[in-house]
Amino acid sequence: MAPVSKADKKAAVDAAAWMFNVVTSVGIIIVNKALMATYGYSFATTLTGLHFATTTLMTIVLRCLGYIQPSHLPFTELLRFILFANFSIVGMNVSLMWNSVGFYQIAKLSMIPVSCLLEMVFDKIRYSRDTKLSIGLVLVGVGVCTVTDVSVNTKGFVAAFVAVWSTALQQYYVHYLQRKYSLNSFNLLGHTAPAQAATLLVVGPFLDYWLTEKRVDMYDYNLVSVLFITLSCTIAIGTNLSQFICIGRFTAVSFQVLGHMKTILVLIMGFFFFGREGLNLHVVVGMIIAVLGMIWYGNASSKPGGKERRNYSLPTTRQQKLGAASDSDDNEDNA
Repeated sequence: MAPVSKADKKAAVDAAAWMFNVVTSVGIIIVNKALMATYGYSFATTLTGLHFATTTLMTIVLRCLGYIQPSHLPFTELLRFILFANFSIVGMNVSLMWNSVGFYQIAKLSMIPVSCLLEMVFDKIRYSRDTKLSIGLVLVGVGVCTVTDVSVNTKGFVAAFVAVWSTALQQYYVHYLQRKYSLNSFNLLGHTAPAQAATLLVVGPFLDYWLTEKRVDMYDYNLVSVLFITLSCTIAIGTNLSQFICIGRFTAVSFQVLGHMKTILVLIMGFFFFGREGLNLHVVVGMIIAVLGMIWYGNASSKPGGKERRNYSLPTTRQQKLGAASDSDDNEDNA
């Protein structure tokens, strides 16, 4: 049996990471939808705080078992990340309340071009024409699937603007911090999850009361709803971890583009589990367009020049010619 090459091993790990993220993300959306729609637990920000508290417990256990090694992350970097991440969570919740569903989906789609801009400005990434076109095709396909009524107002636009930019910056920062400080996904979660849990559990109840006019401490907790909350928190460990793994192995842009596969799966799962929204023709067409765009993106971005870091140094051949010319001038001067 031929030995497995390094490239094949990397491809297998990449596929496993994506599958891990897709399964946990779709699973938590289905569970949260049932928790909120069926059992009336509408405290999204507080629930997110509970997610990070559970993730924090996981990192503490793994650190005690020796699976997470000591690492360093400067406080200023941690503070910056927490601000981006929490503004992302709060901004998304407020945007959904103040905007129509159609404009909320458009705002989510705009994260891809914003993430592209961040990579172009900060990482000097250059995209080929095919890569840009494939991203555009994904945006069109997902837009056809999800965007229906579109209405916008000033405060809704501001909330969406804050949500989009903070989310894009948070996802860019995940990749940046892992690369700069040589942190793996577990290390980074060990630094960020406790801070996010603490801040969201403090702010969450007040924000949820402002959004829903309901108090989380007055909710009628029963065995089934508590089981759903526990299940949501358990799945969230995998969702948080897989997000850091995927962005660390790839980039924020790739995570956004291929991550829209989750949107399509949620639509399909919602049809089978909840049956409230049928898969009509234009939704199916949008899914097909989006999937074709994702396949095209994966192929285009993996080709040489599809997505590469700009190099502002002189090309080697030109440097050699300049060097040869300089040597020639020196020889003439010495003659």
